[in-house]
Amino acid sequence: MRSDPTEVDVTRLALADACLFLDLDGTLAPLRASPGDVRPSADCNRLLRAACEALAGRVAIVSGRTIESIDAILEGACRAVAGVHGLQRRRADGVYEATAPHPRVAHAAQVMAAFAEAHPGLLVEHKDQSAALHYRGAPKAEAAVMEFVRRLAETEALQIQPGHMVMELRTPGPDKGAAVRAFLAEVPFRGATPIYVGDDLTDEAGFAEAARHGGIGILVGRDGPTLATAQLESVAEVLAWLDLSLSRGAFHIKRTLSWAA
Repeated sequence: MRSDPTEVDVTRLALADACLFLDLDGTLAPLRASPGDVRPSADCNRLLRAACEALAGRVAIVSGRTIESIDAILEGACRAVAGVHGLQRRRADGVYEATAPHPRVAHAAQVMAAFAEAHPGLLVEHKDQSAALHYRGAPKAEAAVMEFVRRLAETEALQIQPGHMVMELRTPGPDKGAAVRAFLAEVPFRGATPIYVGDDLTDEAGFAEAARHGGIGILVGRDGPTLATAQLESVAEVLAWLDLSLSRGAFHIKRTLSWAA
């Protein structure tokens, strides 16, 4: 457990100077037992559309989901999107880029499916460039899942992507930090100060990239070491903060340091 954070200052960043990078699950939408259980939220998508307008398009979603899944949940509220942890990316101008799937991902998904059949509560998600084994429905299987995925990664020559109650094998290539870096090199993000908001281990690369560009990482909910320097407690708090920021014309961020890595 982290110690109580020591508040050191409040950063005020005008909307006109900022760009915003947002994870989806656990940040904009509550975590569910299955990724397929997440449904569109009218309030969230209204806020996202308002944010994209207020920031002149300088808002991007950076998620482990596929872009297709992100668009379905957010109902196309955001044009700039990175999916599968950066292996898929749609630029603000609509141009789509993707890393070709590793030829062993499909086979890894099949092996995972066989493993899941023998362990009730596990769920396999095949996302072209990656295969994920979710154990939120069987938390006691964590040790077995981790050992199984580590062995499978060696066999299939794939990269391990750990997350919250999930172990994923992915095509080697860009991560969330690389996606943020690519967006920041392009219009309309170029020259703006990044704010990255996320809840998972996969978001640490995004926090690091935001910091490299003079920006801020905001961790949602999770305790423990992080490269973020501020925290929001829940999805509801993220949406309230975003709503308030839009009404004020600026992001007000309480920066904390006591649990930063």
